[in-house]
Amino acid sequence: KVRDIMKYIVVTGGVVSGLGKGVTISSMGRLLQACGLRVTAIKIDPYLNVDAGTMSPFEHGEVFVLDDGGETDLDLGNYERFLNIHLTQDHNITTGKIYRHVILKERRGDYLGKTVQVVPHITNEIQDWIERVAKIPTSEDGKEADVCLVEVGGTVGDIESSVFLEALRQFQFRVGTENFLLSFVSLVPVISDEQKTKPTQHGVKDLRSLGLSPSIIFCRSTEELSEPTKQKISSFCHVPANSVLSVHDVKNIYQVPLLLESQNLHQLLQSQLKFELQSPDLGNWKTMANSMSSWTDTVQICLIGKYTGLQDSYLSIIKSLRHAAIACEHKLDLQWVEATDLENNVEEAWDKVKKAQGIIVPGGFGNRGFEGKILAAQYCRENKKPYLGVCLGFQAVVVEYCRNVLNLDAANSTEFDDSTKHPVVFFMPEIDKTTMGGTMRLGSRIHKLTHPTYDDGSTRH
Repeated sequence: KVRDIMKYIVVTGGVVSGLGKGVTISSMGRLLQACGLRVTAIKIDPYLNVDAGTMSPFEHGEVFVLDDGGETDLDLGNYERFLNIHLTQDHNITTGKIYRHVILKERRGDYLGKTVQVVPHITNEIQDWIERVAKIPTSEDGKEADVCLVEVGGTVGDIESSVFLEALRQFQFRVGTENFLLSFVSLVPVISDEQKTKPTQHGVKDLRSLGLSPSIIFCRSTEELSEPTKQKISSFCHVPANSVLSVHDVKNIYQVPLLLESQNLHQLLQSQLKFELQSPDLGNWKTMANSMSSWTDTVQICLIGKYTGLQDSYLSIIKSLRHAAIACEHKLDLQWVEATDLENNVEEAWDKVKKAQGIIVPGGFGNRGFEGKILAAQYCRENKKPYLGVCLGFQAVVVEYCRNVLNLDAANSTEFDDSTKHPVVFFMPEIDKTTMGGTMRLGSRIHKLTHPTYDDGSTRH
């Protein structure tokens, strides 16, 4: 049954970043889908960048590329994988995007000579953006969602996120409090075998001082929350004890929706948002999540990259490998190799390459480590070891083959040598070498080969 009024569930976080708001909101969405609802998701990132495309993977993790070519926060990848939806670049809101839109409107004269201010113009733009994007169909059937999940990046109290929290304070009255639910993800550390609630108390206090009061509190901890801990948080944070949910460590992230179901999250949402839900059907999901620990076969894959110091730089690659391993009912043993170590003949790095059952070389920018990726491609070709090159990793395969098989000794990519005698990989025509943001050809699109090679080796134009 399609509901006429959109319901909004907002997730904020406190204490520290990286608590797992993305997994929490994705798991909540998965549970709602199991109850028969259509779900969409929005991520708010308070940084001034227009998008994540120009940010270092070491600083922010990977850039997740959407079907429409949008370069977004990695949490949108979590949403798409967990919820099987297709998001657009507008589903990632940044401070840069909001201010750019408002300034463009001011330059056009849309505000009719008014003084443009943070309140109401920026906050209204945020609210308008959320309402507009929430109505974009993201599911396979092309219908609008029933529930829009909104994650606010960073932590409560950050200067950067204050304007978004003010916009959400206003938004709860714009859409109606019966259509708006605020939740809070916090950390409950365990010190000397005692679960500490003060960080959660202070986080909720900061949130309430901004005019926002959470209805549900998700508590991240290494172990399950005890009843006294729940009662204490309930007393000091103005929520019922059954709305304090334990999101403790589990064997794999796919068990989180089951954890939330066991604590009746769906019933809490139904009670607060006043909508009808079916009984959740997570049978297949439960089988998948719980069977992983029983597998005995292992597949060893070696990932050769240049940002291996932060594994979030390759999050989608890792998740894809894990999904493939799940489909094959194998445990994944992922070995990490820094590409420059292959250039320097580091024995440990080459041992990992030689022992692995398959090699994957993902994307990157700049020439650092490129020759190491070429050496890996050469080793795999000569030793018939499976190799998957993605983006820069595929460029390495092309350059290696041209150099060592076609005897084009100077073969290279114009990204690294724009004067090479044999430019076997070259820049796409729309790329601007001086303006970096949003100039690459990205996303899902149809490609036509103008000079296809057929099975018999012939080419017909």
